[in-house]
Amino acid sequence: MALDVTALRRDFPILARQVHGRRLVYLDNAATTQKPRAVIAALSDFYENHNANIHRGIHTLAEEATALYEATRERTAKFLGLSESSGVVFTRNATEAINLVAFAWGRPRLSPGDEIVLTVMEHHSNIVPWIELAKETGAILRHVQLKPDGTLDLDHYRSLLSPKTRFVTVTQVSNVLGTINPVKEMARDAHRVGALILVDGAQSVPHMPVSFADLECDFLAFSAHKMLGPTGVGVLIARKDRLEGMEPFNTGGSMIREVKLDSATWAEVPWKFEAGTPNIADVVAFGAALDYLTRVGMAEVRAHEVALTGYALDRLRELPGLTVFGPPAPSARGGGISFADGTIPPHDLAQVLDRSGIAIRAGHHCAQPLMRVLGVFSTARASFYLYNDRDDVDALIEGLQEARKFFGPA
Repeated sequence: MALDVTALRRDFPILARQVHGRRLVYLDNAATTQKPRAVIAALSDFYENHNANIHRGIHTLAEEATALYEATRERTAKFLGLSESSGVVFTRNATEAINLVAFAWGRPRLSPGDEIVLTVMEHHSNIVPWIELAKETGAILRHVQLKPDGTLDLDHYRSLLSPKTRFVTVTQVSNVLGTINPVKEMARDAHRVGALILVDGAQSVPHMPVSFADLECDFLAFSAHKMLGPTGVGVLIARKDRLEGMEPFNTGGSMIREVKLDSATWAEVPWKFEAGTPNIADVVAFGAALDYLTRVGMAEVRAHEVALTGYALDRLRELPGLTVFGPPAPSARGGGISFADGTIPPHDLAQVLDRSGIAIRAGHHCAQPLMRVLGVFSTARASFYLYNDRDDVDALIEGLQEARKFFGPA
């Protein structure tokens, strides 16, 4: 069933505003998404009616706050197809979730000569933690290269796997190319050589049906703010046995069972990874975002984005001299398109489009190694979500045409 975008847009108050006297055309969803009234209301309701610290208090507000917080953990587990919520750890963002795995799993286990396999299309959040871990442990980083169409070279990936491979980490959807990687197949290959695998789901979980069990990975990281939720909330999904075998990333209050003057023992998972007072209100509001996406339907979100991305690719190809990066088929990619205009630097282009109320992203998108592979310093990126439609794409094309007139011939 096609999404009723007109009806959905009414749920997002920010989409009614104007920017520079023009209607807002928000096409920066890969960076962060807008929030529906249900999420804003949930955040306000928590502070107005339930605000208290969680897990320790026995008064009414504390019990209500704890119940709301843990209800979001249950919703998150259900959203990802988990039968129980003990494998759901709340963090500040996907970046912290990845760092948690790098340091809590990798630091005590990796030795000099062990190998970590990642790809050249990773976000910095899935590169820098492993660089630092390799420095500390003496592990070696191996990088999967790309094919000309922007997809991973799976033959090269398999050639990198060996008994030395201890860990594989890969994005499910590239935030630059839009490429959807075959992470289930990659997980099976990793497990055959005894390696574990982490999937960066920051650009996949918000946009398509994702089942943790179906991915067959060991860890999955994503962020709430990219899927209608508030900022400051990330999620690590992991097999319970993996978490039980890991030491905490942060220590302090809440994550302990008992503390003595010279020793401490940890709480059960997932709480042993949630030190201190968490971002309670935003986790509660994230539950409202999950409810909203569940009502809309993730299969419907994905179908809408495939259709809209296909339309956008067709329209962009009408512009001579424009380079579009990533797989040509919309079914092979997510809802983001990076492109370069041969006559206009990306940052200049983004600034001119903003004068028409069109919000896109320009830069290296926290993927500088990939920029070097592509042979550019930066790109422009338009990224779509469930509240975007063809009118937004048409506005982008008109804005690009106007920008070309403004800058003139090269």
